[in-house]
Amino acid sequence: MADSRQNGNQRYLTFRSEDRLYALPSSQVAEVIRMTSLARVPQAPKSLLGLANLRGVVMPVAGVRSLLGRAEAAATSISRLIVLDGATPVALAVDEVAALVTVPESEVKSEDTELSALAGEELRGIFQTGGKVTKILDIQALLARSFPEGASKRTASVVVAAKANQARPNMDERRRLVTFDVAGQEYALDLRTVQEIVVAPGNLTHIPGSDDAVMGVMPYRETLLPLMSMRVLLGLPSASLSRCKVIVTTVGKTSVGLVVDGTRSLLTVNPSLLEKAPPILNARAGGEAQIAEIYRADRARLISVLVPDRLFREEVMQKLTGTDLAMNSTATRPGEALNQDLRVLAFKLNDNEFALPIDAVDEVARVPDQITRLPKTPKFLEGVVNLRGVVLPVVDQRRRFDMPAIEETTGRRLVVVRSEEHRAGLIVDSVTEVLRCAPEAIKPAPDFAGEAAGLVRSVINLEAAGRMLLLLDPAELLSRAERSLLDSFNKDASFKSTKQPRR
Repeated sequence: MADSRQNGNQRYLTFRSEDRLYALPSSQVAEVIRMTSLARVPQAPKSLLGLANLRGVVMPVAGVRSLLGRAEAAATSISRLIVLDGATPVALAVDEVAALVTVPESEVKSEDTELSALAGEELRGIFQTGGKVTKILDIQALLARSFPEGASKRTASVVVAAKANQARPNMDERRRLVTFDVAGQEYALDLRTVQEIVVAPGNLTHIPGSDDAVMGVMPYRETLLPLMSMRVLLGLPSASLSRCKVIVTTVGKTSVGLVVDGTRSLLTVNPSLLEKAPPILNARAGGEAQIAEIYRADRARLISVLVPDRLFREEVMQKLTGTDLAMNSTATRPGEALNQDLRVLAFKLNDNEFALPIDAVDEVARVPDQITRLPKTPKFLEGVVNLRGVVLPVVDQRRRFDMPAIEETTGRRLVVVRSEEHRAGLIVDSVTEVLRCAPEAIKPAPDFAGEAAGLVRSVINLEAAGRMLLLLDPAELLSRAERSLLDSFNKDASFKSTKQPRR
């Protein structure tokens, strides 16, 4: 907006909050926009309503009602966001913007502010407009009161932090598998071969004369991604795209989408439990081997581990590496992107989207039916489970974030997260996908006060998709679940053989 001072007059933007009229100097206002969807920040101060995406900029939104110590109200069609001008953008949620007025400086009374201020208000002056008293808010004082300085700044690149996670001891000694369903059978791919996992599109562009396994192409990162039916590749009847997932992998030098019925788990496995597939299982036309290994998850669960390059016949490989599908595109050089991009596991809690660096996730599994309760522990600690011989503390992430309980629990998942010191299972509403995020989509988190200060590492702003995910810091997430309690699980190895599950 224009300079607020003109010929001895002052310009103010007036707005309403709970039927009271307030004002800000127009020089402090960058713009006014309609209310937009917000990404809620767990454990944040009450006055922080969430984060908004303003043309690619991640912006914290503070509620004026909360800043004044009053209860927030649901947004309406006339609610607005006032974007403050400054080095660190902040938006204020107000009930309604009234007008832009010009007031002579002589009519602005600053000496009466203490008498006019109600509880919670910080004022710089008052004036009358239209016969009503308008209070000039000291917005910086209100923000400083609700968001005290001293919150650590997280301006370092999240990609660098993700590389630090890769340095955890013994990680190189384990294998990471993504398991998925095809016609009721569980298969797996090595996580190193998976770029990301996305939802299958509703419509496809079909390629005339293509192999039966080629379902078509879909838009993908400013190029076209060929989609291959995993059912057909495995010699099974084809099916519709409804509720299918696309596993993006690399064949030769081309990115390819493998359409599966659904993803199941992310597993960190002991290599000793992976066995080479018997030679008789690998017999195919041309001698290609579909199944490279078999993982013995337990006595009744065997998972066939596939290798992308071995799924296709030679003529299909020639088509995939030809110039008609993905030549000279960003998808043809996935290795270059993977050196810079960050892969995250996306999950939901109460319709809010969160993410964790994939390197911090040991596995994803169904929530066990039996969880051992422990006395005198925090309310969010659901209990402990025996996960393949190891006692694992289980944290109810909804309770941890002070969210209401969920009635429908069939889709819940257990995300096993590891930091340098701790390992725990987090119960979440659902796991949606594995995403590959470009560096420009990863924004530094605003400086939060309270428990949210270290919890949210960065914000993943997927502007084109209209999504915003809060990237959580695994170390902060686990250390806040009573550090001393988790330490006891690391030390008390004998516990695992003495507790019996009960519910």
